[in-house]
Amino acid sequence: MDELTRFRQAVVTWAAGGAGAAEAAARAREEAGGVRTIVLVEGSSDQVALDVLATRHGRDLAAEGVAVVPLGGATNIGHFLDVCGPPGLGLPLAGLCDIGEERHFRRHLERVGLASGLTPAGLEALGFHICVADLEDELIRALGSDGVRQVIDAQGETRPFRTFRSQPAQRERPVEHQLRRFMGTHSGRKALYARALVEHLDLARVPAPLERLLTHV
Repeated sequence: MDELTRFRQAVVTWAAGGAGAAEAAARAREEAGGVRTIVLVEGSSDQVALDVLATRHGRDLAAEGVAVVPLGGATNIGHFLDVCGPPGLGLPLAGLCDIGEERHFRRHLERVGLASGLTPAGLEALGFHICVADLEDELIRALGSDGVRQVIDAQGETRPFRTFRSQPAQRERPVEHQLRRFMGTHSGRKALYARALVEHLDLARVPAPLERLLTHV
C-alpha cells in the first residue's frame, strides 16, 4: 500500500469518528508530508472519473501529491473539512459536488473559515466545482445518448439496459434520464461507467466542472 492510499484511508477513518479515530488522525498527520492538495468528492465514481481523466491528460495525481478522497455522501463534507481543513490538517482543498448538494459544501466551507458569503463563482474560485445535476448527467450530455449507448454495448450490458427501459416506470421517460438511472441500479455500476465514459470522451468535450477541477489541481 502506497503512502497516499494510507493517507486517504486514515483521513476517512478519522472523519468517521469513533473507535480508531485518534490513531487514524496520528497516521494521517504522519503521511500528510507528501500531500500537496486534497480533493473532496462525493463518491467513488467521482474519484474514478477524475483519476481516469488525469491519466488521459498524461498526469498521475498520486505522484503529484493530489489525494482524491470520496466523502461517502455530500452530507459528510463537514466531517472531512474538520479533518482536512483549518481545524485539522490545514491542507489546500478542492472538490466536486452535485448542484443539489452545493448548500452543504458552501455552509461548511464558511463554517471552517475558508470563505464567507459564498456564491457559485466563489466556490469555483476556491476550487470547488458544481455538477448539473450530477457527474453522470454531465457525462451523458457530453457524450450524447448515442455515445453512451455505445459504451453500454461495449460493456456487454445492452440486454440489461433494454430490460431496464421496458419497466413501466421508465418507458415514458427521456432516454437521457433512463441512462442516468440505469447507472445507479447496481452497486459499483456508477464507478464502472465513470471509468468507461471518461475513457470514451472526446477531450474537447470534457464536462466543464471536471475539466476545471483537474486544471485547478
